[in-house]
Amino acid sequence: MTLNFNDYNAGHPWYYKLGGRVLTPKEILTTVKLSGYQGYLVDDIVRIDKKSEPERSKALREIKGKCVKDLWRDISCYRNLAYQLRFERELCGIDDLSASSNQLHTSMSLKHNHIYNDLAHLNFLDDLQKQYELF
Repeated sequence: MTLNFNDYNAGHPWYYKLGGRVLTPKEILTTVKLSGYQGYLVDDIVRIDKKSEPERSKALREIKGKCVKDLWRDISCYRNLAYQLRFERELCGIDDLSASSNQLHTSMSLKHNHIYNDLAHLNFLDDLQKQYELF
């Protein structure tokens, strides 16, 4: 049995090692929404959401700001890694088993997962259906 990239998701290093394409942030967001995943901060966000105003809104803005900052940092790194992956594939081909290649595939999968979590947190924050502070 021969494995191909379809046997793995984009959060796994073998997805990239076997030639899987780099997903766009928009595609990652679609995957997040379809999965219903809310991110590892969901318990913290729920706890913050139960606070009284104006502490609630202030804390939610802070956590959202951190998530947005993290998202842009992660996307920037993901793009750099995607460029390196494309270059390596053109130069060496998909079947190269070098150690640096394995590190690149692992880095791609980790950065994908960071973006996945960032988007899950932001999606969950956007889904909170409460009115924010009035003042």
